[in-house]
Amino acid sequence: MPKRRRVPQRTCVCCGLKTDKRELMRIVSGPDDKVALDPMGRSNGRGAYVCDSCRTATGSLRRRRLEYSLRTKIDENDWNALLKAMRSWPE
Repeated sequence: MPKRRRVPQRTCVCCGLKTDKRELMRIVSGPDDKVALDPMGRSNGRGAYVCDSCRTATGSLRRRRLEYSLRTKIDENDWNALLKAMRSWPE
């Protein structure tokens, strides 16, 4: 019998949904403390995951919760750019 591959599980920082890593969007805080989307999921830095329903819902992603998960502060310009990028992300 062939071995089954283990699919990594991650948790959404917004709603707590635990699902496959591939179904979530990764937000990363890089070595330079810049917060950005990580489309490939391989960038260096501390990451947090957000599900599609939380990504598209207005006001569901809380800034403090994301800052806590990434262990960094997000300034106003980066926060607005991140929200804009998340909403324009293709499904």
